[in-house]
Amino acid sequence: MRILAILAAVLLLANAARADEIAQESRGAYNVRIGDCASCHTAPGHKPFAGGLAINAPFGTIYSTNITPDKEYGIGAYSLDDFTRAVRQGIAKDGQHLYPAMPYPSFAGASDEDISALYDYFMHEVTPVHEKPPETKLVFPFNQRWGLWFWNLFFLGNERFEPRKDHDANWNRGAYLTQTLGHCGACHTPRGLAYQEKGSPDSSVFLSGATLDHWHATDLRGDPASGLGRWSDEDIAEFLKTGHGAGGAVFGSMTQVIENSTQHLRDGDRQALARYLKSLTASGKEASYAPGGAEASGNERPGAGYYASACSSCHQLNGAGKPPKFPMLVGNPAVLSQDPTSLIRIVLQGGRGAETQGGPLPEKMPGFQKKLTDQEIADVVTFIRRSWGNHAQAVTAREVKALREAVTQ
Repeated sequence: MRILAILAAVLLLANAARADEIAQESRGAYNVRIGDCASCHTAPGHKPFAGGLAINAPFGTIYSTNITPDKEYGIGAYSLDDFTRAVRQGIAKDGQHLYPAMPYPSFAGASDEDISALYDYFMHEVTPVHEKPPETKLVFPFNQRWGLWFWNLFFLGNERFEPRKDHDANWNRGAYLTQTLGHCGACHTPRGLAYQEKGSPDSSVFLSGATLDHWHATDLRGDPASGLGRWSDEDIAEFLKTGHGAGGAVFGSMTQVIENSTQHLRDGDRQALARYLKSLTASGKEASYAPGGAEASGNERPGAGYYASACSSCHQLNGAGKPPKFPMLVGNPAVLSQDPTSLIRIVLQGGRGAETQGGPLPEKMPGFQKKLTDQEIADVVTFIRRSWGNHAQAVTAREVKALREAVTQ
């Protein structure tokens, strides 16, 4: 009992220290947390915000820029107006257009005060790094950046976020964070042929899920199967804080977002985000979940044997998992997603949970790309997507083969 009391006291002190740290952050530093600038502008093994991270876009590999206040390779020579134009319009100081992998269409709606705070942070609180990132060299016609003038003309809005009078301050704060600095739509909203987000915040397509860089960012709307329809506000807020919620766990590129951004937000902002997301209606997906109506999951079904031998020790024979250590598969939105890309990739390559302050220790899942054939992985994934009340589309060996080849190039 004494040990438990000591551990509880240590945890309380750690949480208090973290709360004090957040309170002392400048507005700009906190906005950088919200915008998760570090995840894209800090390459592994390099100094913060020095750029050089390879970003795999559908039209080629883009390298992130140096946004430290270095005057030669960074943004040290930028005025506030230069910075604002880059962040809101995607145009660098020299007039060069930035690719929309930089989420400037979302940042366009941010307030003048928040943009100014970001500028002050990068100019006065970030250490200059005299380092030139690799140059982005795309094939024709994507290397013709002048064409982005037309892209901006058609797809870039310049309206600032306007609070809605039919909602309270908490909802509006969540909407602001989601639609502007948090740029959630950049990953979770489907893209069109021109790489534009297909749905505005007032559309049922907004945040309905999208596939980027061979990961499927899940549906954040109210669908009861593949979305957040069965999650509570508390589930969402806890997920943003620890990477665990409603029996699920973070995976893929969202792991960095939890680690570098959302775990560091104020509790009120995480609750505001949850409040806003829970207000979004379902977009209408094909998958469904019917608890208690599970198909037989015996060894006679393809994939059942592999699941029992390789997966059940962590995720249980009934798919219930051991949350928060091992996520549940039954009723899991990522499992029930119309696009099975993420589930296939996790089985192929494995993954890890988020490392957060106050959250459970991150677990690693092994990959099976060297142990199972394309058909065997397709059988396992299909078994998971169609057992214990899960009713999602089957996965084919062709889908597994295509993804295997894409992620191992």
